[in-house]
Amino acid sequence: MEDSPLFGKDRHIKYFLRCLKTLLPHQYTPNDSNRMTLGYFIVAGLDLLGSLDANLSESERQGCVNWIYHCQIPSGGFRGFTGTDFGDDKRTAENEHWDPANLAATFFALVTLLILGDDLMRVKRKECLRWLRRMQREDGSFGEVLGAGGEIAGGRDLRFCCCAAGIRYMLRGRDVEYLKHVDDIDIQKLVSYVENCQTYDGGFAQAPWLEAHAGLTYCALGTLSFLQRDSTQNAGEISPDVKIAAYTPGSREFESLVGWLAFRQTNVLYEEDNEHGEGDGADCIEESATQPQAQTSYSIEERISSLPVTPMASQWPLEQQICAGFNGRTNKIADTCYCFWVTGSLAVSYDPTTVVFPQPC
Repeated sequence: MEDSPLFGKDRHIKYFLRCLKTLLPHQYTPNDSNRMTLGYFIVAGLDLLGSLDANLSESERQGCVNWIYHCQIPSGGFRGFTGTDFGDDKRTAENEHWDPANLAATFFALVTLLILGDDLMRVKRKECLRWLRRMQREDGSFGEVLGAGGEIAGGRDLRFCCCAAGIRYMLRGRDVEYLKHVDDIDIQKLVSYVENCQTYDGGFAQAPWLEAHAGLTYCALGTLSFLQRDSTQNAGEISPDVKIAAYTPGSREFESLVGWLAFRQTNVLYEEDNEHGEGDGADCIEESATQPQAQTSYSIEERISSLPVTPMASQWPLEQQICAGFNGRTNKIADTCYCFWVTGSLAVSYDPTTVVFPQPC
């Protein structure tokens, strides 16, 4: 169609290169402590667009690699930016929590190094894996940083679980002889924590007993995928003693997960107007509180007949017929990022065919 939007690949590349080689846009100023994360998205974006090699000289590539290694903490892991670095010669056990390694930053640092073609030979593997072990809580989840006295600080949601599993996969591998004496994380507890985050409708929540969310579902499946990748077991198994129901096709958990992901596809693009207009409904609440309400009993047939009539797809507005996306939670509008989280989750779960893609005219 003539009015169909086009993907401006060249403009995306230009924007990423501006962010990589000059100053970041001013909107990113409050995110200075997340430079490692921003760097990952910039480098990964250029790589996905197939323009990283053509636009990055060898000296520029090495400069990026050296900056990442400058963020490495002597005791293991990577900091999110250089602003907390007060020098290795001044670092002690008493003050190191002021310049801590960050779990997410460590994951993004390692992935970015691999995208840039680094061999990870300068990574302090043993130190990083020992630090990673200290980041795991008793319930199997992971924190973000180690605070004073080695206390685990930060959230405990599935994002950090995914980062931890990814770090373990990249640094430990399947069978590295010199790492066999480095204590591993507790795989069984991690899997149990992830499984406890799966909700009644199939998706995964930020933590147990919360609402399913597409982004957290991707993190849950990413965690399980990383654990599965360094295993020689069958699909859905990490070891003979650790099996993953949500990762096993045919299981109730797997089928409900795929169904929940498939139903995230929607053509609802805008929020509906508030029932009470722009007000907050306070007047209606006050009025209902002062006036007695008539008690009316309706039969089930009357209740059904009073429901609004849902139009057929052919009766939808043209914009809704030709445009669809994905939402991240039930009864929400479509959002760009969830196109990635949902389809990525389906791809990781080995069933990307549940999404309907219209055939070109």
